[in-house]
Amino acid sequence: MIGDIKDCAMLNNGLKIPWLGFGVFKISDGQEVEQAVKYALEAGYRSIDTAAAYRNERGVGKAIQESGIPREDVFLTTKLWNEDQRNKRTLKAFEESLERLGTEYVDLYLIHWPVKGFYQETWKAMEEIYQSGRAKSIGVSNFLVHHLEDILPDSQVVPAVNQIEFHPFLIQPKLLKFCQEHQIQVEAWSPLMQGQIITEPNVQKLAEKYHKTPAQITLRWDLQHEVVTIPKSTRSSRIAENAQIFDFELSQEDMNALDALDQGKRIGPDPDNFNF
Repeated sequence: MIGDIKDCAMLNNGLKIPWLGFGVFKISDGQEVEQAVKYALEAGYRSIDTAAAYRNERGVGKAIQESGIPREDVFLTTKLWNEDQRNKRTLKAFEESLERLGTEYVDLYLIHWPVKGFYQETWKAMEEIYQSGRAKSIGVSNFLVHHLEDILPDSQVVPAVNQIEFHPFLIQPKLLKFCQEHQIQVEAWSPLMQGQIITEPNVQKLAEKYHKTPAQITLRWDLQHEVVTIPKSTRSSRIAENAQIFDFELSQEDMNALDALDQGKRIGPDPDNFNF
C-alpha cells in the first residue's frame, strides 16, 4: 500500500518520482504561483509539475529556491512546447526553461504534445538532453499507443513517463497496459476533471462511505491504479486536503465501481486532433 506522501514510484532508469505531485497549470506567474508552490511544499509535496506553455516557470523556480528545501529533495518537471518542436529548437527551449526555473537541471523533461511530423525527431533531441545529465529523466505527455510505437523502435532511451489525461471517465486501459508492459510510468493530469468529478454521485457515495472528500477518493483511486497524480489548486486548505490520501485504501469492489464510470470522455484536447 502507498501509505505516505514521501512514497515514490521507481522509473525505468532507477530515478524515484513521488506518487503525489503538485501541478501548476493555469496558475499565474508571480505571487499566485509562488504562494501555491510554497503551500504545497509546506504540506509535504516534493514533486512540482510545470511547463514552458504555462508561463510560470520563473515563479515556480523562485518558490522552490525560497522554500529552504534543498533542490535535490524536490522532483521538478517541465515540458517542451509545440512551437519549439516545429521550429526544431528543443535544445534551446530546454536551456530557456532551465534559466527561467533558476536551476541547473530538471528531474523530468517531457514532450508536451505529439506534434505530427515532429515528435520522432524531437525525441532524438530529448535523448541528447538526457545524455547531458541536465534532465535526470525524459518522457512524453499526451502520447497514445501509436505515438509511442512510432518512437520506441529507434530509441536509445525508453520514455520514463507518459503524462496523460486520466480520471474515472477516461481510463484508456489499452494505453495503460502498453505503458506497463514497456515500463513507462503513467502520470495523470487533470485527475479531478477540473473539479467536475466532485459532483459525480458514485464518487460522492464513496466519499461518504470512507469519510473522505470526492477529490480524495479520486486521487486515491489513481494511486491504486499505480498512476502518479498531480492535482492543482491555489488554496492552501485544498492543497493540504488533496495530500490526505495515504491513511485509507479503496476496496477492490469500490475500485471496480469507479472503473465502471469510464466513458472515454475527455475534458482536454484529443492527442490525435489538436490545433495548437
